[in-house]
Amino acid sequence: MTQEQFWGPGSDQMAQLSQLGQQYGQMWTQALQGLQKGMPAMNAMGAPTGLFNGLAQPQAGGAPVSLDADKLRAIQEQYAKDAIALWTESAKGVVPVPKDRRFAGDAWQHNPMAALTAASYALNAKALMDMVDAVQGDEKTRARIRFGVEQWVAATAPSNFLALNAEAQQKAIDTKGQSIAQGIQNMLADMRQGHVSMTDESQFEVGRNVATSEGAVVFENELFQLIEYKALTTQVYERPMLFVPPCINKYYILDLQPENSLIRHSVENGHRTFVVSWRNPDESLGNKTWDDYIGDAVIKAIEVVKDISGQAQINALGFCVGGTMLVNGLAVLAARGDKSVASATLLTTLVDFSDTGVLDVFIDENFVKFRELTMGKGGLMAGQDLASTFSFLRPVDLVWNYVVGNYLKGETPPPFDLLYWNSDSTNLPGPYYAWYLRNFYLENKLVQPGALTVCGEPLDVSKINMPIYIYGSREDHIVPIGAAYASTQVLGGKKRFVMGASGHIAGVINPPAKKKRSHWLREDGKFPAGIDAWLQGADELPGSWWTDWMDWLAKSGGKKVPAPKTYGKARTAYKALEPAPGSYVKARA
Repeated sequence: MTQEQFWGPGSDQMAQLSQLGQQYGQMWTQALQGLQKGMPAMNAMGAPTGLFNGLAQPQAGGAPVSLDADKLRAIQEQYAKDAIALWTESAKGVVPVPKDRRFAGDAWQHNPMAALTAASYALNAKALMDMVDAVQGDEKTRARIRFGVEQWVAATAPSNFLALNAEAQQKAIDTKGQSIAQGIQNMLADMRQGHVSMTDESQFEVGRNVATSEGAVVFENELFQLIEYKALTTQVYERPMLFVPPCINKYYILDLQPENSLIRHSVENGHRTFVVSWRNPDESLGNKTWDDYIGDAVIKAIEVVKDISGQAQINALGFCVGGTMLVNGLAVLAARGDKSVASATLLTTLVDFSDTGVLDVFIDENFVKFRELTMGKGGLMAGQDLASTFSFLRPVDLVWNYVVGNYLKGETPPPFDLLYWNSDSTNLPGPYYAWYLRNFYLENKLVQPGALTVCGEPLDVSKINMPIYIYGSREDHIVPIGAAYASTQVLGGKKRFVMGASGHIAGVINPPAKKKRSHWLREDGKFPAGIDAWLQGADELPGSWWTDWMDWLAKSGGKKVPAPKTYGKARTAYKALEPAPGSYVKARA
């Protein structure tokens, strides 16, 4: 078939395509109007009551959204040209398959209909994203529209459907239907466990092949267990090291395997190391507040580590939300004139919530009020809902990739410790979560002196006066690099900032032995207003930032003393209660 036979008289081609483009634009405008009226969005499990509720609503008082007419016309014209080119090539029997790993298999390359389907999808996806760029409205509404369209584009890829996925069809033929049967079994198993499998979870067990550093639980209360790790050196620094991980995840991201364990690295470098292992809350903890977690967990852990070590000061590290919690605890101590902490390390931590990255699309007054009404006085924020939200921040890689592999192809994903940890979700107490959303994400009160009272003390983070090591990851989509750097502008004390390559997790968990990725340092001690200005005076250094951190931390460690031979402290209540990793970390949400 020739191009003219397909389209009809040659003079009508552009008219037909122009009409198609106009219809596409009208559909898009109607979609925008629907979004503006607050159409209910689906959460990860398809329920209209999940985390995505209210996502499409415009900012209160914001201007109505619309499409720039000139940009829309240009998009229509470009779409028509690209469609003509695609159909011309298809008429010749040659369809260029998009350069996309979803369509990289031979079955896509050698099946003309599949290749045309993939190419048509890519053309339509590009047009939709171009239309997103043409949206006129307030920035938050535009970001929400972009996020929603990205979700839709990812979900409608032909690779996600057996009827359109040439690779899955070929595998079904090659296996005589066994791949489909196995895919159904995989889907039923995932429905029972409540989440899409990202790895072969049967290959992992906490305490057996993840979270294996030797140690013991030396204290516990209803919120956390405190783990002390066995010394691996004959001498240790007199000031111990306390890790405060995020309670939104389990602590063993810091102790996945011996070769990539930041906890083990700390121990190997002569630090007497402790870690907070958060309890996975059940309904009995559904009334716990932010104050409870700061006073009865963060500050309590600091006090216990001091008691066990017999030291007046310790060093402390906070990771992600754990870093925000540590800053709160340090601000409370500063208000009390308590100098229990000699130095602090903050990894991918938000203190100034002016820029919260892609998560900002979820947060507005209506969303926060909804959370306050539903769980602000009690209840739980389900861990699986939180995990699904974070997965949908990267839907192609962390959702649809596994839908296709597990269900359409009947494959078992390979063992991967990081993805096992990622699937091991944790709940949060509703009052804690709602308070956190309003006071930090929505109203950014932590950087406003005296705006917050925690544990009975007005907070002023500028009064935190100690050496502080601040780390941010360059490609972090949860704590943007500029937001991590913003802590240098509001915290007191002498600061050191380092930027690492990669994202929120991979940038942090980057052991020196791997000799991977770079980090950036600036040695003149200057902290200009923004990250871009800081980078102008920074040097790129190969490999992990861990070595620089250890050199920095040693200066706050004090003198070397003989390593303890037992856990806890003799003749006190702080004795080994159970071997690491303890029982709290093993509780499933």
